[in-house]
Amino acid sequence: MAIETSINVPSSADSHHSKPVHNASYLFSWIEINLEYFKTIPGIIKLLQLLLGIVCMVLGSPARMSGTHWFLFIVIIAFIATAIWVFIYFLSVREALNFPVNWVFSELLNTVVFAILYLIVSIIQLNAWSGGYHPQFKDPNIAAGIFGIVNFLVYLVGAYFLYTDLKISRSVGAT
Repeated sequence: MAIETSINVPSSADSHHSKPVHNASYLFSWIEINLEYFKTIPGIIKLLQLLLGIVCMVLGSPARMSGTHWFLFIVIIAFIATAIWVFIYFLSVREALNFPVNWVFSELLNTVVFAILYLIVSIIQLNAWSGGYHPQFKDPNIAAGIFGIVNFLVYLVGAYFLYTDLKISRSVGAT
C-alpha cells in the first residue's frame, strides 16, 4: 500500500492575500538626495578630486611604461573610492545607516592613504617620463604626473577638513 499525499493549492483569489506587498517607494524611503553637501567646501573638494582623477586617467593612458601602469592603477582605485564616498554623501547613506562606524575617521584614513599614494605614483610617473622620449608621448604623461601632484594637494586639503571635522566630533562627544 502506498501512502497518499494530499496537496492543497490555494485558488488565485486566496493567493493574492498571502503575497507580501512590496512598495518601491517604501524600499527606497531611506534614500534622501543631498545636493547641499556639494555646495560646501568639502563637497567641492571631493568633486574636484574626481575631476582631477579623470584628467590624470586621460593624460596617463594608454600606459606605455611600467611607471605609468602603477600610476594609472592608483589613480583608478582612488577615483573609485572617491566616487563611492560621493555617492555616500549624495544619497545620505551616512545618516540612513546606524552602523557603529566612525564615518569621518574612515573617510579621513581613506583620504590620507590616497594622498600619500598619489604623491608616490606622481613622482614615479614624472621620473619614468623624464628621459628623452618623443614629445607626442612624453608631454601628456608629464602633464599627468603634474596633475597627480595637484590632486595630491587636493586630497591633503580634503584630509585637513576631515581632520578638523573629526576633532570637532570628538570634542562634542566628550562633553
